[in-house]
Amino acid sequence: MFTKRVLKSGKVKVEFVLPDAIAAEAVSVFVVGDFNDWSETATPMTQLKNGKFKITIELEPDREYRFRYLVNGTQWHNDWNADKYVANPFSGDDSVINTAPDA
Repeated sequence: MFTKRVLKSGKVKVEFVLPDAIAAEAVSVFVVGDFNDWSETATPMTQLKNGKFKITIELEPDREYRFRYLVNGTQWHNDWNADKYVANPFSGDDSVINTAPDA
């Protein structure tokens, strides 16, 4: 899941948190999306003492970003609370986050 907050700079601060059911079996987790050119290593999530995986990033406002979670280097997961889902060319869906102020 994620939360969004608009900063004074106009950028949108997004906190991604991996759902507990997925985190229970995770050793490594990355957020992979068009905001990092779909790099499978650029945006690692940090595992907290309570076992949750979390990362906060800043995104440009008034855009839609596709993303997925890459768990243990092989398992792709969508965000269960995404703003919407869009089909990808790999016979699946991508999660979408909308950074418009009213989204």
